[in-house]
Amino acid sequence: MTATLPRNGHQVVVRKRPGAAVPMRANLLVIYSSRIEDCRDFYGSLGLDFRAEQHGNGPRHYAAVLPDGLVVEIYPAAAAGATGALRLGFAVEGLPGHAAGRHVLRDPDGRAVEVHVHS
Repeated sequence: MTATLPRNGHQVVVRKRPGAAVPMRANLLVIYSSRIEDCRDFYGSLGLDFRAEQHGNGPRHYAAVLPDGLVVEIYPAAAAGATGALRLGFAVEGLPGHAAGRHVLRDPDGRAVEVHVHS
């Protein structure tokens, strides 16, 4: 199996032998919500630094970039429909009101969000 991955403006061909993993990492997570302001506040309380964005005539939405380059966006549900059952996980350094350890919280739309708090 062969995969072509973009890298610094160039295409890199990765050949995969059977059973070997192709290098990959997540770079975009889009959450569709009918409560984008509430979701922005919730995920912001976990440490995501959201900025308001709008591309051309597209919908106003929020985007945050994590240190590893993962972009997390919150878009209005509209025609796309809300993001349904989904379990997200984040590791954070300290979280006010939460002791170190694993916590399962619910975002404003009811999605499970697993938070690992490190002290």
